[in-house]
Amino acid sequence: MPHTHLDFTLEPDQTERLANLSGPFNEHLRQIELRLGVTVDNRGNIFRVSGEESHVAAAARLLRQLYAATEDEVLDAHRINLFLQESNVAALDEAAAAGAQDVVIRVKRGTIKGRGPNQARYLHAIATHDINFGIGPAGTGKTYLAVASAVDALEDNRVQRIILVRPAVEAGEKLGFLPGDLTQKVDPYLRPLYDALYEMLGFEKVAKLIERNVIEIAPLAYMRGRTLNDSFVILDEAQNTTVEQMKMFLTRIGFGSVAVVTGDVTQIDLPKQVRSGLRDAIEVLREVSGISFSFFTANDVVRHPLVQKIVRAYEKHADKSGSPSA
Repeated sequence: MPHTHLDFTLEPDQTERLANLSGPFNEHLRQIELRLGVTVDNRGNIFRVSGEESHVAAAARLLRQLYAATEDEVLDAHRINLFLQESNVAALDEAAAAGAQDVVIRVKRGTIKGRGPNQARYLHAIATHDINFGIGPAGTGKTYLAVASAVDALEDNRVQRIILVRPAVEAGEKLGFLPGDLTQKVDPYLRPLYDALYEMLGFEKVAKLIERNVIEIAPLAYMRGRTLNDSFVILDEAQNTTVEQMKMFLTRIGFGSVAVVTGDVTQIDLPKQVRSGLRDAIEVLREVSGISFSFFTANDVVRHPLVQKIVRAYEKHADKSGSPSA
């Protein structure tokens, strides 16, 4: 898409109002950049917005509205999000993703970026949407990249906590017979998420964040009745949710929160007569503006080369038999 830039001045030139507009460490401007796929630069009250033409116009209009609001109120992430919704910018999200730069995440052990176009689009979708689905076979990086995005959001103070959710199908919802407290009961089911966190933050820091409840372990069955604000929520192995559980989970999302739902519809462990909540969500929510769906294939597998061959073999067998491979 052709890129352009727009220069404009916000009046009156008042330092306190400009600081209110930008937010701590320019967090409000970053929120607008990520949502609209633009770049915002300013020197005092002189602003320049760069990006695809329609997005530049939307961002400039939004900045003017927000600056007018600073006369009477202190802006925060919730208020910015409301302005974004009221400005009807959700329709621009998909176009923004097409012209956006790669999302690069810096963690303890280096940098993380998408390997190939599908992973790059997935990372950008997470950065620009409040609810995201990553669907595909094992080894495609969908969970790992979701955890990386969560760590980046936490360390950049865009969220206050990370919540890890996973259905414990093997134990049903009756975890009482397992030894230990609630966290210990579901630990085995969250091991892939833990491994990614340890790699990115280190064992000691993860342990401290869990102790302070900054990283929370939340079995899906225990989510009912909660509203999750200022959180990065990851629902892993979502193919093993029921339709009711998926609806319940998605309606927990509050202001300032991002949700990533990952799963593989070819590896469903639910009883045969129970419909997968992930399959149902793909059909029901596919056209809902503001929700992103990223689909991975065997070509996106980044594990051992044999994993890619195994995935393809099962896909081929499923196509021949006319039934899913689970």
